Amino acid sequence: MSPNAKGAFLALVAFGTYSLHDVIVKWLGASYSPVQIVFFSGLFAFPLVTLILIRESQPGTLRPVHPWWMFARTASVVITGLAAFYAFSVLPLAQVYAILFAAPLLITLLAIPVLGEQVGLRRGMAVVVGLCGVLVVLRPGATPLGLGHLAALVAAFGSSLASIIVRKIGQDERNVVMLLYPILTNFLVMGAILPFVYQPMPALEMGGLALMSVMAFIASALVIMAYKSGEAVVVAPMQYSQILWAAFTGAVFFDEYPDAWTVAGAAIIIASGTYIVWREGGKSTTNRPVSRSRTRFETGILPRVRFFRKDPTATEKEQANPQD
Repeated sequence: MSPNAKGAFLALVAFGTYSLHDVIVKWLGASYSPVQIVFFSGLFAFPLVTLILIRESQPGTLRPVHPWWMFARTASVVITGLAAFYAFSVLPLAQVYAILFAAPLLITLLAIPVLGEQVGLRRGMAVVVGLCGVLVVLRPGATPLGLGHLAALVAAFGSSLASIIVRKIGQDERNVVMLLYPILTNFLVMGAILPFVYQPMPALEMGGLALMSVMAFIASALVIMAYKSGEAVVVAPMQYSQILWAAFTGAVFFDEYPDAWTVAGAAIIIASGTYIVWREGGKSTTNRPVSRSRTRFETGILPRVRFFRKDPTATEKEQANPQD
């Protein structure tokens, strides 16, 4: 098996595992508050996260170099996790994924003010087309929009902001700092709200929460292995396989079938995101907000974004090509 084929295969397995993780989120969301789900899944993840922290070899303190950017990223991650879990609990899986797939497009837009990148006509048009795909999924005015749709949009934006901030400060901040702050904040915030929404959970549901944490850990590890094996331009588009997983698991477990509008909108969004990844794949820069740092929305429970350093040998022209 070639390195790219291996990378693509590992990514497919990873995002399939994430999709099964989200099946459990939806199953539990029918009976429990997303606050309770996020809190306990994070609690069960602490032993796994501890293993990651122990392996951190970079010297330094746990004080962020950019405290305000770290605060913005932490807030984005906490909000994203809560919003995404709520959206999964009230909307069809395929519809949630279709909306979340807009995140790479939003990252491209946020890269302009936050990173100072230049987005040329072709990528700009791809973003516009992709956002039109979101409108096709939502169909405002034709179908009633609820809090679930708003939550999915908030999750897409929050995930994009968190990812772009990683690109902004990732070369200065220690990985352990960017991992630890969202986890602790999630634990404290959700723990403070938990007494108001808590419902006793039997052993089966608690086991589901523990299984979620293990699945997220395994999927995160597989994504890292995929990017180490294959090129990002090959691995990154594999995240869109989640729409196929969502259609399958939604039909099997929840009797959900995506309508024609969701399929059409998702196809537009996927085509736009894939084009952007392909365009970035043709550049020699390592400062690529979509293909290099986007894997999946972050929840602050386990890392879902790889941390890359800017290439010090990359020229300014390579880091911002106005024709891209």
